Amino acid sequence: MGIVILLLMLAGVGLMLTRKLPTAFALVLLAVAIALVAGAPLTGENSVLDTVLQQGAPMLAATMLAVLIGSWLGKLMEETGIAGTLVRKIVEFGGDRPTVVALGVLAVSALIGTVTGSAPAAMMAGIIGIPAMIAVGVPKTTAAGTILMGIAAGLPFELPVWQFFSTALELPVDTVKSFMMRLFPFAAFFAVLFVLVETRRKGVEHAWSLASAAERSGDDSPKSPGERRRSRALRMGDAPWYALLAPAVPLVLALGFELPIIPSMLAGVLWALVTTTRPGMLNKRLLRTLYGGFEVAAPPIALFVAIGVLLAAVKLPGAVAALDPLVKAVAPGNPVVFVIVFTLLVPLCLYRGPLNVYGLGAGIAGVLIAAGIYPAVAVLGLTASYNQVFGVSDPTSTQTVWAAQYSGVSPQQVMLRTLPYVWCVALGGLIVTAATQL
Repeated sequence: MGIVILLLMLAGVGLMLTRKLPTAFALVLLAVAIALVAGAPLTGENSVLDTVLQQGAPMLAATMLAVLIGSWLGKLMEETGIAGTLVRKIVEFGGDRPTVVALGVLAVSALIGTVTGSAPAAMMAGIIGIPAMIAVGVPKTTAAGTILMGIAAGLPFELPVWQFFSTALELPVDTVKSFMMRLFPFAAFFAVLFVLVETRRKGVEHAWSLASAAERSGDDSPKSPGERRRSRALRMGDAPWYALLAPAVPLVLALGFELPIIPSMLAGVLWALVTTTRPGMLNKRLLRTLYGGFEVAAPPIALFVAIGVLLAAVKLPGAVAALDPLVKAVAPGNPVVFVIVFTLLVPLCLYRGPLNVYGLGAGIAGVLIAAGIYPAVAVLGLTASYNQVFGVSDPTSTQTVWAAQYSGVSPQQVMLRTLPYVWCVALGGLIVTAATQL
C-alpha cells in the first residue's frame, strides 16, 4: 500500500510539473486518492468526506486570514505610495553607485517581504527598483536576483509564513519564530553577498535609463532644492515619512510586544491607512484596498485549502501505517548524514518538485511528523530552509517569473545566478536544525 501511495505522489508531481492540472487541484485529487488507497471510508471517523475534505479544507484558516491581511496591507502600501516612496528614497540616496543602489533596493525588498511575499512583493519593490538598478549599470539578471534575494531575506519575518508553519506543523508560533530568527542571519548574509559579488562580476552594464522628474513633467524651469523635492513629492505621490513605518509596525508588535500575528498585521493596516488618507476618503480606500487584497490573496488561499486537505489525508491512520516503514528506511537519522542528504536534495524543491512545501512537500512533512521520523521542529527547519530556495530560484514561482521578465531575462537565468547563494542559505538552516534538534 505504501508503494501505491508513493506512486500516486509521483503522479501528482507529474501533473503539476507538466501543468496538466493547477497545483491546488492536483493536491486535492492526490489527497482523495491517498485516503481511498489507505482504506478510509467515505463518511464517519477518519473518512474521505468528513476528515479529509470537511476538516482538512479549513485546517489552515488562520494562515489564509493572515495572507489576506498581508495582501490588504500590501495593496495599501501600493496605493498610498508607501512602497514606491521607500524605493525612490533609497535610489536617490544611492545616486549613480550601482552597488549602493542595489543594496538599498535589497533592504527595501526585505522590508516589503516581511509584509507580503510572491509577485506582489516583487512588483512593489521592482517596478521602480529594477529600472533604477539597470539605469546605474547593474546587470539585468543581478537586478532581478536582488529583488528576489531581498524578499527572501525578509521571509523569516513574514508573519503569514509563521502562521502557516505553526498551523501546518502544529507548533507554537514562538517555536516557529525562534527558528526563523536563527535562519535570518544566513538569508541576510548571502543576500548581501549576492549583491556585492554579482554587481562586480560583470562590471557596469547600462541598458536603459529612467527619465528625470523634469522630463516626466515637462517642467524644466529652475527651482531650489527644496522646491524640487516638494514638487517631486507631489507629482510622484510620496507618502509622508511617518507612513513609511507601516511595514515595521506588525514586526514591532509581534516581535517586541509578542502580540498575536493577526492583530499585529491589522495594526499595520490601520497605521498605513490613517497616516496617508484624509478622513473623508477612509471608507472608500478601506474597502477598495480590501477587495484588492482579496484578489491578490485568492491564489495562495486556494493553495492553502488544498494543502490542508492533503495534510489531513497523509495523517490518516491507514496512510501513516503504510508509509511509516518506507520513510523510516530512507530517512537519515545521523545529524551529519541528515545535513548532507537533504542539502543534496535541495533541487527537488524547484519546478514544483516533491520537496516544495507549497505543494507535495507539505504532505511529506506531514508524513515525517505523523510517523514520528523527526520531531516537528526538525521538520520545520527542513521545510523552512527549502522555502528559502523556492522563493528565489524556482523558475515556476510567480515572483521569479515576474522579476525576470520585467528585467528582460529568462527565469532560468535568474535561477542559475541565485541558486548557489540560496543553496548556502538552505545549508545553514539544515546545519542549525541538525545541531539543535537531532
